[in-house]
Amino acid sequence: MSNTELTAMIRELRELEALIAEAQAEAESIKDSLKAHMGDQEELRAGEYKVTWKPVTSSRLDGKALRATFPEVAAMFTKQTTTRRFVVA
Repeated sequence: MSNTELTAMIRELRELEALIAEAQAEAESIKDSLKAHMGDQEELRAGEYKVTWKPVTSSRLDGKALRATFPEVAAMFTKQTTTRRFVVA
């Protein structure tokens, strides 16, 4: 693949990523408006649509507290992983 083709592909990638970011920001804005309209309601119906916004409780391990309190135990259950990060600069 030529340098010109690579440059064109990277340019198109950046344009598409910018479009995606813009669309995601717009979607978040719409979600925020719906949430504001719902207030404390957990369910909203509009035409054929049903929107729910319910509290969800989850339990997660606090790794930082575990490492501070029991560093040996945390070390026993820590595993390293390697991934490749793709960045266009």
